[in-house]
Amino acid sequence: MKRLLVAVLFLLVAPAHAAHGSSPASIDAALAQGKRENKPVLIDFQAVWCYSCYFMASHVLNGKEWDDLNRKVVFYEADADKPADKAWMTKLNVHFLPTYLAIGPDGEELGRILAERPRDAFYREIGGVLSGDARLSKQKADAAKGSLAAVADVLDTYQLRYAGKEGMGWFDTLPPMVRNVSDKDKRVALAKQRLLLLQAKDAKDDKGIVDAATKVLAGNIGCERPYVLDDLIGATGSQAADARRSLLAPQKAPYDTYLATQVFTAQPACADQRSAVLTAADLYAALGDTAGETAVLRKAIDLSREKLHGDLKSDRNLADNLRVYLVRARATDELDTLEKELIAAWPDDYVYNYRRGRRLVEGGKAAEGLPYLEAAAKKAYGANRLTVATYQVKALRALSRDADAKKVVAAVTAAEGKAFPEQVKKLQESLTTAT
Repeated sequence: MKRLLVAVLFLLVAPAHAAHGSSPASIDAALAQGKRENKPVLIDFQAVWCYSCYFMASHVLNGKEWDDLNRKVVFYEADADKPADKAWMTKLNVHFLPTYLAIGPDGEELGRILAERPRDAFYREIGGVLSGDARLSKQKADAAKGSLAAVADVLDTYQLRYAGKEGMGWFDTLPPMVRNVSDKDKRVALAKQRLLLLQAKDAKDDKGIVDAATKVLAGNIGCERPYVLDDLIGATGSQAADARRSLLAPQKAPYDTYLATQVFTAQPACADQRSAVLTAADLYAALGDTAGETAVLRKAIDLSREKLHGDLKSDRNLADNLRVYLVRARATDELDTLEKELIAAWPDDYVYNYRRGRRLVEGGKAAEGLPYLEAAAKKAYGANRLTVATYQVKALRALSRDADAKKVVAAVTAAEGKAFPEQVKKLQESLTTAT
């Protein structure tokens, strides 16, 4: 999930897992079916480039629990790169992939789950969502009666919906007696800081981010620790080295404990190991601990190789994590070999051809990267096609093939211009910007 907010508009895939019976053709069709059959609709927002989606598809969305769940819901697998599904992401304020969002037969959202989960945790959480306990209207009603747990639940729901301002606005509508009492509740206090962190991020207020993130990190936030620490690291980036280290140094010990107890274990409590490792590397780098940065990356690389046993297809999430660790460690020779193996392992996807081509182009090797991008372009569509085209244009212009670059832009404009007008405009502008 790390840095997925930036990537969410970019890339595609055939369904990774199938529901029972015939699947609805669209979210609108799924909602109509749910209303007819009086069933909740469960939407899985995913994409082929989403490593967290790889984890869920291979480790969680299968077996008896998955079969039982599919009998209770109308299931729709949404592709973040298809125009219609992307429009629903915008409408529902979905930022992370995967997001599992349940809507009742009456059209009210029942709740949502963000990011990957261990198997037991996912089915426990989705059971709570489908029970209606996470329905915002129910939570608000219980909160108005004075339930502190419900107050925290409402604030957490706004957090999941990326609605920091709305959440704090709702809190301000509570009677003073409820607000004053709830402020003393640790869960409510933490939930409020998380919403304040959201607001500060929306406002690009680094000081606000530092303040809220530091307070959130002081709480018991479990598997969210890498994401919040990532916010803190980013918000301190413009500070002087000594000032930055003084803010980040207190996070090292608790984060090392987090890695040892919840990530680098036989049965990790947190499913998103990639974010945990990359945030650790970024923390050590910010603290000037080059040896620590190298050590955590090599540990993650070695553990990934050990678990894969030479079979990349045995666990796509782990195989892709290995690729990213090698990128971060600048292990170029190992990465060159692995990228070719990943292309061979998943020949029907555009994604690994694209990633290799992009890396080569960014490294000044346009001639080497272009064939991979051309192979990716044949399999990409929607938002994917725009992403691939961006780097095709960069490669072609670097090779002084401007006429061919114009042909690529023209073809993509004709195919995707109506669905993605802003992205197409940027692609067109890339023909005239300095290389």
